[in-house]
Amino acid sequence: MKDKLEKLKQQIQNLESRSKILEPTESDRNKSIEKVQNFANNFINTIHETPAYSDKDVENNSLAFRDGNIPLSELLNRYAKQVAGKGINPASGGHIGYIPGGGIFASALADFLADITNDYAGIYYASPGAVTIENEMLDWLKSIFGFPKSAVGNLTSGGSIANLIALTSARDEHKVKSEKIAKSVVYLSSQAHHCITKSLRIIGLEDVIIRYVQLDNSMRIDVDKLKTQIKHDNAQGLHPFLIVASAGTTDTGVIDPLKDLALVAHNYKMWLHVDAAYGGFFILTRDKKHLFDGIEMADSLVIDPHKGMFLPYGTGAVLVKNRESVLHSHHYTANYMQDAISKNEQPNPADLSPELTKHFRGLRMWLPLQLYGVEPFTACLDEKLLLTKYFRQQLIDRGFKVGPRPDLSVSYFWFPSKALDENDYNQKLMEYIHKDGRVFLSSTLIKNKFVIRMAILSFRTHIKTIDKAVQMISDAKIKTDRVYNTGN
Repeated sequence: MKDKLEKLKQQIQNLESRSKILEPTESDRNKSIEKVQNFANNFINTIHETPAYSDKDVENNSLAFRDGNIPLSELLNRYAKQVAGKGINPASGGHIGYIPGGGIFASALADFLADITNDYAGIYYASPGAVTIENEMLDWLKSIFGFPKSAVGNLTSGGSIANLIALTSARDEHKVKSEKIAKSVVYLSSQAHHCITKSLRIIGLEDVIIRYVQLDNSMRIDVDKLKTQIKHDNAQGLHPFLIVASAGTTDTGVIDPLKDLALVAHNYKMWLHVDAAYGGFFILTRDKKHLFDGIEMADSLVIDPHKGMFLPYGTGAVLVKNRESVLHSHHYTANYMQDAISKNEQPNPADLSPELTKHFRGLRMWLPLQLYGVEPFTACLDEKLLLTKYFRQQLIDRGFKVGPRPDLSVSYFWFPSKALDENDYNQKLMEYIHKDGRVFLSSTLIKNKFVIRMAILSFRTHIKTIDKAVQMISDAKIKTDRVYNTGN
């Protein structure tokens, strides 16, 4: 028996020796950190000169998996050329085509620390410090949006999961299940983000009745038309239970009339959900705060710190007033978790989300706020509002048409071609803008009109960026005119 045990011990020690590479020495760690630091510094130092968009494909086999023994310097070189240098550069201030994920440096430090300590932020018992930080951030969000301390929340991977949690809570509070599903009605804007209808499908509400409420001339939900539709549906024996409002729509950057919608929801005993993933943090600004009046009356709210707080992708948040409706779907017990059951008063994130295993997201939010305070973030948001105004005026001065004045920092424009179909002309213009790539813009359809979209929210977008965008658009227009042989 002793010989067998000694043999087993030798086998274990042999495996330990072979796996030792996973625990590099301090000297090796320092060398690796230096290489990564050099990469990071070069990336940040040159980011204002780097194109915001490249339409080139990844080189064949450049990222193919190979079983180890590749030096870190070579891997960083491939990463720089084939990942960071392809497609949209979301870290660039020139990324103004979609709402970007920020990626401030302090959050990268926080993620480094979170990955090193590997704290599990799902249950208080496992890491009381990590869960406390996450709940502190949620309490701060409650204070911003006027939600009561008794509300619950979760830091999610983004707006999609955050909306999923909120809509699940609305479903469970109103007991929308079985035969009741087909008679239940959801009211939303055609400008609502697509993750809303996606979430409804995921949570088993594919067969609910969805009413796209008529919009007013500013692309906001028409409250009178909404009330008329709800009255009609009630008269037909249907079950209106959910209104979805937007605080910053994706295409046009407008905020629905939140207070009026909250009163409608209250009068008809419905659930009001506000998707403020993009626009929510503009509540911090002095000039736009009034547009959010009534948001405190919502039953649930989604905001994305990776948008308006400029944090890295993978940082969303949801707040829900009705704690029990969230716990109904997400709280669980299991024998192997019995040690984790405690009498602490802090909610466990794992009880309020589909996620059991979760990244310690709170640190990437907590650390920058502790380092800098809220004011620099507010100043950055104010800057983006003024940049949007500046960009629109520059385009108007050059003969472009722009959409209605936006509530926030998303808008659109097009060139009113007289010589040919406007949609064809602006599609060609968009092609040349993408080929240029100095600044990234996107397109959308507004009432079947092809328009070019701006979404200004990167913390690295400044007035020089907008001037560069205007020059790029002007250059692209010259090329478009040549194609169609028109002087426009």
